[in-house]
Amino acid sequence: VQLQASGGGLVQPGGSLRLSCAQSERTGSSYSVAWFRQAPGMDRNTVAAIHRIGGRIYYADSVKGRFTISRDNARNTFYLQMNSLRPEDTAVYYCATDPSVISSNLASQSAYRYWGQGTLVTVSS
Repeated sequence: VQLQASGGGLVQPGGSLRLSCAQSERTGSSYSVAWFRQAPGMDRNTVAAIHRIGGRIYYADSVKGRFTISRDNARNTFYLQMNSLRPEDTAVYYCATDPSVISSNLASQSAYRYWGQGTLVTVSS
């Protein structure tokens, strides 16, 4: 499976962006999907994820109430809607997917074998 992330850019604090991750194959809901981010000089962290079984959703505490992860199986695409953006949300955002993620590892980067190339989000006035 190949992933193509898009939608990054420059936005002012308080603004919104929607990231998209297009999948090269029709996976339906049989794959778990996730978004991660890496700020300059920092480790990559989990932002949000959806498990393939039951649709359980994980959000990092720092984005709860502001970000929404969703998927459109008909379009083979999943999304990250980001509202009320803050300067500390500035990072390269990566999408990832895998059919074998177990529920307890939903937020674990090592559970995902297929990654997109990353898209840069800059929040600045």
